[in-house]
Amino acid sequence: MGECWGAGTATFMILGNVCTRSCSFCAVATGRPAEYDEDEPRRVAEAIKVMGVKHAVITSVNRDELKDRGAEIWYQTVVQTKALSPVTTIETLIPDTKGNWDALQRMIEGGQEVVSHNMETVERMYRRVRPQAKYERSLEQLKRIREAGKRTKSGIMLGVGETKEEVFKSMDDLARNGLMILTLGQYLQPTKMHLEVAKFIHPETFEMYKEEGLKRGIAYVESGPLVRSSYHAERHVNVAFN
Repeated sequence: MGECWGAGTATFMILGNVCTRSCSFCAVATGRPAEYDEDEPRRVAEAIKVMGVKHAVITSVNRDELKDRGAEIWYQTVVQTKALSPVTTIETLIPDTKGNWDALQRMIEGGQEVVSHNMETVERMYRRVRPQAKYERSLEQLKRIREAGKRTKSGIMLGVGETKEEVFKSMDDLARNGLMILTLGQYLQPTKMHLEVAKFIHPETFEMYKEEGLKRGIAYVESGPLVRSSYHAERHVNVAFN
């Protein structure tokens, strides 16, 4: 259920381990999930308390078959964690709600400090990388999260075939929609059945992307070959609103 990253930070995945999407980069099993466990929020909250987690990153599979996309489980997990561990800070890395904005609102109103939704790649690569997602819809989701008063965060994998100009455009689009925190990391192929790595990006290029993101008004940019969504996540709760 949980994965510890040290320094009091841990990641937890809720709503099962079977995803309704079939993204070409992800090793999570695809299919029709079993019904979720309504008691999961309590169990996650208790685990966070027992482990003494200072910063919890909570994520999930996509549950497109559920009318509320799993929003109530999201809400209850955050609320119950805050009740048992009021000093624990929380980042929720949420899936695409397919434009169900009522579900999105429920997902993000539990009291978490950061709400993240990963773009994953540039617009041109969506059909290949995220075939059941839409670039503009994910941007709209991030915009709505920011408008709700939350710190917004997103991540992009590099090395799947994108160009520098396309990365710059994605940064512009994210900045225009109020993104506060951006992570950029190297894509690594999980199995031979998944999307191949098109290119390994040089560390100096990652540094250049960091500088470009900051120039575009994104408040905080983590950029490097080993960066993932949870990298230094405990620092992101302190990113100031502008």
